[in-house]
Amino acid sequence: MAIRDLIPWGREGSQLSDMYRDLHRGGDPFMMLHREMNRLFDDAMRGFETRMPSFGGAYAGQAWPSVEISDSETNIHVTAEIPGMEEKDIEVLLDDGVLTLRGEKRAETEDKGKQFSERFYGRFERRIPLGYEVEEDKVHASFRNGVLTVTLPKTKRAQTKAKRIAVNEGKASSAKH
Repeated sequence: MAIRDLIPWGREGSQLSDMYRDLHRGGDPFMMLHREMNRLFDDAMRGFETRMPSFGGAYAGQAWPSVEISDSETNIHVTAEIPGMEEKDIEVLLDDGVLTLRGEKRAETEDKGKQFSERFYGRFERRIPLGYEVEEDKVHASFRNGVLTVTLPKTKRAQTKAKRIAVNEGKASSAKH
C-alpha cells in the first residue's frame, strides 16, 4: 500500500473529498467542519461504549446496575446486581410509574497505589418505567449479598388489564387491503 492511499483527500469518493467539493459549491464551511468533527469523534469512540463507564454509572448502550425484570400475574419483580455496596448506600424511589434505583459506590482505598482498575466507582441512577399501576404502599425491597430485589404488587385493575389472545394453529389468513 502506498502512502498516498492513506491520504483521504486524494481518493475519489472519500468523505473529506466530498466535503471539499461541497465547500467549492458554496456550502457553509463551519457547518461542514462541525459535521466532520462529529463524524470523527463518533468513529473514534465506536467500540468504547461496552468497555468504559461514563459518569453517572451508565455505560453508553448499557445501563448500570444490571437488572432483571420479571412480570407475573400479580407482581413485577426487579432484581439489580450492585456488588460491593451496602443497603444504606442505595436509594429506591417510585414516582409516577417509574422505579428509580440510585446510590453511590465509593472506593475502599486511595488511588495512590492503583495502576489499573476496571471497577466502577461513583454515583449511579437507573430509571425503570413499569408499564403497570402498582400498589405503592405494598412495595417491598430487600438487599442481600450485593443483590437488590424489589417486589411491586400490581393493582387489581392492572392485573385484569392484560387480555390473553389465543394463538391458533394453521395457515395465516391473508387479508386484502
